Amino acid sequence: MTHKDAGKYAKKHPEGTKSDPKIAEMIKQKEKDGGISCAAAHKIALDMGIDPKVVGMNIDLLELRIKKCQLGLFGYYPEKKIISPAKEISPRIKEAVNSKIKDGRVSCRDTWDMADKLGIKKPDLASALEAMQIKISPCQLGAF
Repeated sequence: MTHKDAGKYAKKHPEGTKSDPKIAEMIKQKEKDGGISCAAAHKIALDMGIDPKVVGMNIDLLELRIKKCQLGLFGYYPEKKIISPAKEISPRIKEAVNSKIKDGRVSCRDTWDMADKLGIKKPDLASALEAMQIKISPCQLGAF
């Protein structure tokens, strides 16, 4: 099933880029209502032993949406994201974040790693980054 903006996602990739049939089949098995969750996409990458970005590219080529970002940044309805800026940020979190900033951003992968190391939930760390006005980019799946 394609969405109303068909052609939008595939155009992110060089003309002639084709999806991998095995990856596409796995994605289609997990697809629901024109999209696939971030968690399901990462599970496919893990199960197939491939980089999540390859799964993300195949999702794009199939014109499917990535839903329910595990950081809470996008793919939630009716709101796009489910996080808001944290009211307080511990010095320990600030220190960890400041050590990972590159060009005013922190990667999704680094955000996941920091959350694990700090023993906090991924969306909670994303809320801290939101309060610090630090963008999370790039996405492991290539969504942004």
